[in-house]
Amino acid sequence: MDHLRYAGLSFEAQRAAFLAIVSTDPLLADALARVRALALPDWLVVSGALYNSVWNHLTGKPSGYGIKDIDLFYFDDSDLSYEAEDVVIRRAARHFEELPLPVEVRNQARVHLWYPKKFGQPCPRYTSSSESVSYFASRTHAVGVRYDGNGQLDLVAPFGLNDIFTFRITPNRVMDNQKTHEAKGARARENWPEISVVPWWD
Repeated sequence: MDHLRYAGLSFEAQRAAFLAIVSTDPLLADALARVRALALPDWLVVSGALYNSVWNHLTGKPSGYGIKDIDLFYFDDSDLSYEAEDVVIRRAARHFEELPLPVEVRNQARVHLWYPKKFGQPCPRYTSSSESVSYFASRTHAVGVRYDGNGQLDLVAPFGLNDIFTFRITPNRVMDNQKTHEAKGARARENWPEISVVPWWD
C-alpha cells in the first residue's frame, strides 16, 4: 500500500509531493522547459501527463508509461479564428519535434466555438486556461502546472490532489461528460490496476 503514502495528507503536503514528482520526472521536466521557451500566453500543461506521471512514480513504473500525449493549453482571445490557432499548433509541432510524445496544443479561448458540434452540448466561454480545467469530466484529471514569473512551478488544482493520491477517479458533474469519465477511467485501470473509478451516479 506504499503507493498511497500521500493519501489523506494536507493539501500543502500533497502539493509539495506532486510538484516534486513532476519536476523530477525526466519526460515532464524536458517538456515543461520546452513549453516555457515557447512562451504562449496563459499556458498550462494539464491532465494526463501529470497525474499519470505521479501514478508511475508511486507504483514504480518508468517515466512516460501509459502516457499517450502531453496536453498544452493556452489562452489568447485576440483572434478566435481556427487559422490563428493553427499557426500556433504548427509552430508548436516544430518546437516539440524532439520530444518522444506528441504535444496537443489548444487555445482555450475558442473551445466554445467547436465543442457543441463535437460533443453535442454547449460549453462555457472560458476566460482563462485555469478556468477550463474545472470543467474536465473527472475531478481527478483537473490539474495543471506552469512556471511562474520567478521560474517556480505553479499548480492549478481546483478540486485538490487527494483523488490523485488515493488512486480514485471521481466524476465532475458540472457538464454531462459521463461517457468521457467512464472511458478514461476504464483506460486508466488497464495501466494502473490500483485505481478505483467512482460511478457517475454514485
